[in-house]
Amino acid sequence: MRRIARMLREDDGMATTEYALVTVAAAAFAGLLIAIIRSGEVRELLLGVIRSAFG
Repeated sequence: MRRIARMLREDDGMATTEYALVTVAAAAFAGLLIAIIRSGEVRELLLGVIRSAFG
């Protein structure tokens, strides 16, 4: 019983878990952004902004 209680109190590996979760969330967010940017409406909007900035 003491062993289980000690294991629950220890947080070794917690940082690694947090880094893994943040990495997965960042990858999911990047995938979402790529899907949004590939849509035709957003692409035209971005091209219009770029054209007005350089044109």
